[in-house]
Amino acid sequence: MPSRESYVVRRGKKQSRRRAEKQAGQNGSLFSAALALNVSAGSIPSLPDPTSDPRMHHAPSKPTSPASTFWKPIRSFALSQLTSLVRRATLRESDLAPKYEKVHNFKVHTFRGPHWCEYCANFMWGLIAQGVKCADCGLNVHKQCSKVVPNDCQPDLRHVKKVYSCDLTTLVKAHNTKRPMVVDMCIQEIEARGLQSEGLYRISGFSELIEDVKLAFDRDGEKVDISSNAYEDLNIITGALKLYFRELPIPLITYDAYPHFVETGKITDTEKRLESLHEALKLLPPAHCETLRYLMGHLKRVTEYEKDNLMTSENLGIVFGPTLMRAPGLDAMTALNDIRYQRLVVETLITNEDVLF
Repeated sequence: MPSRESYVVRRGKKQSRRRAEKQAGQNGSLFSAALALNVSAGSIPSLPDPTSDPRMHHAPSKPTSPASTFWKPIRSFALSQLTSLVRRATLRESDLAPKYEKVHNFKVHTFRGPHWCEYCANFMWGLIAQGVKCADCGLNVHKQCSKVVPNDCQPDLRHVKKVYSCDLTTLVKAHNTKRPMVVDMCIQEIEARGLQSEGLYRISGFSELIEDVKLAFDRDGEKVDISSNAYEDLNIITGALKLYFRELPIPLITYDAYPHFVETGKITDTEKRLESLHEALKLLPPAHCETLRYLMGHLKRVTEYEKDNLMTSENLGIVFGPTLMRAPGLDAMTALNDIRYQRLVVETLITNEDVLF
């Protein structure tokens, strides 16, 4: 006749199993039940190894308890799910946009009511123009503090209301992307329709429809429709892409880097020009360099169909040279003389895209 102690043990095991099954039914899966019971790899007791314990050589083998049999598949399932979650999280983390550094766009501002500096936490005195406010992220600081605030601007979509004529780094940080959406969407649409169109990027589309695409991007952002159903003429999409680069407040090849690129175009030796161009690319902000890399890769693919579209790297250099490179404060004659160097720079970037980037 079984003893009272064994009866109590069996009854406790049955109650534990029933509670676990009930919890699993409420959560909808055995994995959720395991989490609810705080079951993890370290909390589930493992079966004893007969070879590791010397006492087990002389003791008779005990039958596996029902509780151990019940938890074993749940433990395996839980570990497999956790491994899958870690793998997916790792993949998502690798796809995140890089951390581009951006300076604040401070402008003198008059605050209504009492305000404190968000950098030094001191009060902003005065009735008008008490401090400055970042037009991209909304940071409020003293004028003196704005000189020492780190370059950690995180643009807010509430402040960034346009796509065109918006600073490139500001746009990609506001939308948390590697490149501007205009560049990605236009290039993807152009390549989807085919690169055999004659005079691609050389022939302009209707300016009214190009302006319509611009307004659509400013209004709808990533939800804009630029497919062939909305714009049948491919030259409208290429025109919208070129217009985006022309309207950048800071060109893709920035004002600071412009002299270095022009000097690179003056070098006649091919190897030395590539070395100089490689050093000049390091002067570009990361977002500008990534966008330039993506664009040059696309233009390199365009030249692969030059027998059909009649667009060589030289022709594309003529089209994109003045679009990507602009220098303020130059007289008309100097700017005219720089056009040939702009063409050589863009042509070299396209031809040697796989080496320079």
